[in-house]
Amino acid sequence: MAEAERIIGTPDTPDAAGDGRERPEDTASGERAADSEGTRATGESGTGEQEPTAAQPRGKRRIAVLFAVALFAYALDLSTKMIVVAKLEHHPPIEIIGDWLKFEAIRNAGAAFGFGEAFTVIFTMIAAAVIVVIARLARKLYSLPWALALGLLLGGALGNLTDRIFRAPGVFEGAVVDFIAPKHFAVFNLADSAIVCGGILIVLLSFKGLDPDGTVHKD
Repeated sequence: MAEAERIIGTPDTPDAAGDGRERPEDTASGERAADSEGTRATGESGTGEQEPTAAQPRGKRRIAVLFAVALFAYALDLSTKMIVVAKLEHHPPIEIIGDWLKFEAIRNAGAAFGFGEAFTVIFTMIAAAVIVVIARLARKLYSLPWALALGLLLGGALGNLTDRIFRAPGVFEGAVVDFIAPKHFAVFNLADSAIVCGGILIVLLSFKGLDPDGTVHKD
């Protein structure tokens, strides 16, 4: 019997069936599997902190809202000004609500609502600076109300800056097209309205203690 087993060979070898001891390669494989499971459980950094990864898409969505609002405000302002120049300029005013509200085409070389006509270049530089500041602030934006407010400011500033650059009498000295004329009030446009609404919203957010990064503080 022993001779037969020697000739045929015994299938129950330690390599085939195992003898209850762990081989080095088995230990290494188990350690790699455990490390892989641990990494998946704790995140890419292995620290278990998922907050930056979750905050980054949220910040990108707020930035998208900011630029979407700005684009809408800018496009609406630009299109209305083109219609006013083509259809209303050099024509009698159009009464919307009697004498209380009219559409009247006026070229304004000053700031919003016709103030400061002698400082056209300065107002142009201020508008450009506002756009740069908003673009830089957008990188730390995590608040939806702030995104709406800054979007209105950006769209309005771009609308009036376009007039300053491309309209007569010259580059950076162009007159802004205004056409909304309430009774006993200055004539303005949609860009002015967007700037004022954005500014009011920013003041309200500041009173509430809400910062652009989404944190709330109390003085």
